[in-house]
Amino acid sequence: MNYRRFIIYQGTVGMAASMIFPFYVLLLKNAGSSYSQFGWAYGLFALTAALSYSAIGKFADRVGDKVLLILYSWGMALILLAYPLAYEIWHVYVLQIVMGLLGAVQKNSEKTVIARSVKPETAGKEIGHYHIWTSIGVAIAVITTGYLVDFLTIGSIFYLASAVFAWSGFYIMKQDTTEAFHR
Repeated sequence: MNYRRFIIYQGTVGMAASMIFPFYVLLLKNAGSSYSQFGWAYGLFALTAALSYSAIGKFADRVGDKVLLILYSWGMALILLAYPLAYEIWHVYVLQIVMGLLGAVQKNSEKTVIARSVKPETAGKEIGHYHIWTSIGVAIAVITTGYLVDFLTIGSIFYLASAVFAWSGFYIMKQDTTEAFHR
């Protein structure tokens, strides 16, 4: 996969994730009733990710990064369809555990694609460019979603983000992973 295609993929999943993460607190307000419940929900997300990194890393070496990126995209597309249906706090906890696992898949895969692809002598420059473009995509998504929430329901952004994740799944499935990452 080349640099530009990876940037497009990562920018897309970053945008989709950024559409929901700053705003899903509003949805949690409907399912939970306290900050401690939100703390538990986010803590379960982080703890699940932390406990799964080692296994995901080993799995990545066996199956390849593309498989994990596809798993992440399609997993997120499906799990986001369930969020607007969560009306009990335990629903949110289960969803957060699944999202913690998927988040670990994404973070690990993102780094392994870069590590396997960049030239050591220009790694800093290439990773810097990568972060510029993916961060711009994230910023645009957060700002745009703020306006969308004003016009749509909070649940609708989960459906929209699900569609963006599904598109990213199709996009990465079509990519040739034997190409060099260099621009």
